[in-house]
Amino acid sequence: MNSTRAMLVLLAALLILTPTASGRERGVDSLRSDMEFAKEQVYPALVNISVVVKNYSGGRPQRAPAAGSGVIVSPAGHVITNYHVAGETTQIICRLPNKESIEAEVIAHDPLTDLSVLKLKLETRKNRNIPIPFARLGNSDLLTTGDYVLAMGNPQSLSSSMTLGIVSNPKRVFASFTGAEMQEMDLPGGQATGKFTRWIQHDALILGGNSGGPLVNMKGEVIGINELGGSGVGFAIPSNLVAHVLNQALSQGRVIRGWFGVSLYPVEKMGRDDGVLVSSLQPGGPAEKAGLLPGDVLLTVGDRPVEALYFEQIPPVYKFLADFAPGSEVEVGYLRDGLAAKTTLTVVEMEEYQADVMEVRKLGMTVRDITGPMALIRRYPTSDGVYITGMRAGSPADAAKPKVGPGDVIVELDGKKVTDYATLLKIVDELGKRDDILIRVWRRGEDVITVLDTTAKKKPFAGGELPKAWIGVKTQVLTTDVAKALGLGKTRGFRITRVYRQTEAEKAGLVVGDIITALNGEALRAYRVQDAELLRRKVENLTIDDKADLTVVRGGEEQTLEVVLQETPKTSAEVKTGADKLLEYKIRGVTFSDRAGKRWPMDRTGVIVTEVTMGGWAYLAGLRPGDLIKRIGSLEINSVKDFKKAVKWVAKEKPATVSIFVLRGYRTSFVFIQPDYND
Repeated sequence: MNSTRAMLVLLAALLILTPTASGRERGVDSLRSDMEFAKEQVYPALVNISVVVKNYSGGRPQRAPAAGSGVIVSPAGHVITNYHVAGETTQIICRLPNKESIEAEVIAHDPLTDLSVLKLKLETRKNRNIPIPFARLGNSDLLTTGDYVLAMGNPQSLSSSMTLGIVSNPKRVFASFTGAEMQEMDLPGGQATGKFTRWIQHDALILGGNSGGPLVNMKGEVIGINELGGSGVGFAIPSNLVAHVLNQALSQGRVIRGWFGVSLYPVEKMGRDDGVLVSSLQPGGPAEKAGLLPGDVLLTVGDRPVEALYFEQIPPVYKFLADFAPGSEVEVGYLRDGLAAKTTLTVVEMEEYQADVMEVRKLGMTVRDITGPMALIRRYPTSDGVYITGMRAGSPADAAKPKVGPGDVIVELDGKKVTDYATLLKIVDELGKRDDILIRVWRRGEDVITVLDTTAKKKPFAGGELPKAWIGVKTQVLTTDVAKALGLGKTRGFRITRVYRQTEAEKAGLVVGDIITALNGEALRAYRVQDAELLRRKVENLTIDDKADLTVVRGGEEQTLEVVLQETPKTSAEVKTGADKLLEYKIRGVTFSDRAGKRWPMDRTGVIVTEVTMGGWAYLAGLRPGDLIKRIGSLEINSVKDFKKAVKWVAKEKPATVSIFVLRGYRTSFVFIQPDYND
């Protein structure tokens, strides 16, 4: 009886613990319903971001296409995305799930959180009366492990995608393998990020292109911005940090943070349960000036206690310190050698690790200003000067004697002190063309002086040859073996292999297979491969426009044909050239060899693209060396002169799209270039 009762109790428990099929279905239906609701709230506000990235290499700007994701978070069209998507760009186009494309402008960049705030140019929409969809930011502090989340974005540029996952850890920080220090991440271009971030770790699949897309809870709120992922693990910037950056961007136009000049470490290994350890100080920073030392334990800042037992608690402390306004005075309570003390420090504004790269075109170099953190890390004695990042080949900077190069710091130019990019540019604008400009650089502890030459000397003209006579055929030597195979015995001379169309040779009746045995009655005794140039040399000694008699053998019979001598066609090195410096490509005129080699009509006109600078606007749009340009905009291009007129038209009119009609291979094509004229 007791055993039967026990069995019934066990079965009842199993029935309670094991969901029925209908229960599972209700659970699936509930999740599906939640997903559909969340999607309706956020998906219409998802944007596929296409950008033109501008970076610097070889002393000059280079551009490349890139893509990422973002989300609209206000009815005014503000978009949140990653800095590594929208930073260092010259063009930003946002495409909504309804296929509407809208250009965006930058409101603020914040590399320290890897966030950018953009604004859609809603005034450019075709129908301005339709409200723009937007999503709402949620409270990321309410997330718990196991919560369902949706990752929306454009993985691998596949527009408007969505994946499901759960939160694995709502407050993830990255520490070294040994747990000895917290690690920040490096962004493209060398910026560091992560000081204020506790990432939301989740397993919703994200791939390249998802960066900047929203992480969404089942309430239809954006609770994170996806930043990185791989191997089934994704990491998102929490929405509360996003909201702080957004508010700063909208109220200040940039993100302003206070800086104490300290690096912090958790105190758990010290056996403490309060405070945070000062691990290092920025020389000359507020904390050092206030008398703090490495090893001090901060207990209070202002009227609030500070505490970080673990690395997960360090980012909130940094965030708390950064919220103090630059210029404010703050009382700090600390512990040193077991004794409590207080001091007052003056907060300064936090700098980014490194400044933007800028071009000094006249010198042919790219540089960046030196920030305080950069000077500290590189152990520079001061933040004065500009750091050289690249040199353009053949430029005055590249030709300096002795050499200067990337990594050098310019501290003086033409006897004037260089403190930053602005002062350098001012000095450069006043230089003029001289060959004795002194430049002083600081190089790994050395003080080096060198000389620049900005006179841009032209190479001396090497002269050219006078035009020579030419017959429009190609030939091969009638070697002994070939003559024998053709049944011509000991005949010597040249066999015609090609007669160029629309030439005097064609008019004279020369055909492929004719054997030229004599020129103006003089026998051509060619029978060896090394005699291949004999006919050409003899023709070149004649006079252009004169007539020459060719003795030819055709069908076993000898005859004489009279041909007018033409001028030798110009080579590609001899025709006129041109360049579009704005769109960065070069061209030359069409040669006889171009027409003959490509089997074009002999009256084919246009200009041939010879060089497209990597990273330039033309390169970005797909213009290629070898393209024959026939039209630019509405202007027909028949010559280099026409091309130069078109270049001036583009520079003056600045069309949003420069349409170039080209012949590429055997078919025509269009190249649409969309330059940023302010770049």
